[in-house]
Amino acid sequence: IERAAMSEQSNLSVVAHGPGDLRMETLPIPEPGPNEVLLQMNSVGICGSDVHYWQHGRLGSFLMKKPMVLGHEGSGTVTKVGLGVKHLQVGDRVAIEPAYPLNNDEFCKSGRYNLSPAMFCSATPPNHGQLSQFYVHSASYCFKLPDCVSSEEGAFIEPLSVAIHACRRARVKLGSKILICGAGPIGLLNLLVAKAMGAAQVVICDLSSARLAKAKEVGADFTIKVEKETPQDLAQKVQAALGSKPFTTIECTGAEFCVQAAVYSTQSGGTVLLVGHGPDLVSVPLLNAAIREVDIRGMFRYCNTYPMAIAMLASKKVDVKPLITHRFPLSQAIEAFETTKKQLGIKVMLKCD
Repeated sequence: IERAAMSEQSNLSVVAHGPGDLRMETLPIPEPGPNEVLLQMNSVGICGSDVHYWQHGRLGSFLMKKPMVLGHEGSGTVTKVGLGVKHLQVGDRVAIEPAYPLNNDEFCKSGRYNLSPAMFCSATPPNHGQLSQFYVHSASYCFKLPDCVSSEEGAFIEPLSVAIHACRRARVKLGSKILICGAGPIGLLNLLVAKAMGAAQVVICDLSSARLAKAKEVGADFTIKVEKETPQDLAQKVQAALGSKPFTTIECTGAEFCVQAAVYSTQSGGTVLLVGHGPDLVSVPLLNAAIREVDIRGMFRYCNTYPMAIAMLASKKVDVKPLITHRFPLSQAIEAFETTKKQLGIKVMLKCD
């Protein structure tokens, strides 16, 4: 099944060729294989990892060895379905879960498929991403959007999923007091999700006054601007704001200072969740955590989050729209990437159709 006149359309794409080399190119329109769908992309958000691949040609152990289309926070409209696809049809709008397992291994069987060693992920070498006019993806990881959820909101489901998985791993519960380190897109989404999950009070800290103002706008009870204090000093400010230590700290920066402050801030018996990625080795006050039974937990991407994210947006329990601060057409993608690199605003969204 195919939309009319597709053969006459181009496939403008955002392609990283190496460190500092980002180009707009017209690529062939791909064909969906069995159990795949061809999507006309609607909206795609720019993530910090996209900027990192553009600037450095790598992210952690993932090294770009050939040009790669960027983008993994997308929504699109089905224009063609491959053999065996039953749950989607031409015209359906979908949110795209960019990472999925290639084998039905022990992690998949236990419901933690994000930990599978054999994964496909959009815009992770060697796989192309979604910043194109047309993109092919596994139909099983395309989730139909209801009419009440916009395509821009659909593109936000990927980073919203990070926050949902984070709040689950961090044991956020009804009445929780929470500290969030970092008021970037992921920190702010954790704020929204923690509140939706019943957190009573959330304090958020950052270096940026503008980002803290946005945090206050979207529901933070307290904000703390990080100055030149020690991690222990910051922990005391957190306790003073909340009236007690938070039961949970969600660390979204990866900065060693914040990891240390997270441990010192958290109530005995509580949880520190590490979301942000920093250096491989950081100095952490492990003895302080150990003797107070503070659990330090990690997370990787997300799993089984897209249905919940769609339900939260459809029910208006979470409103991500205030976090979209810049919008660009696909043709102005290089300007959009420069805007993200300069950390202007919160989330930069590209319109691909």
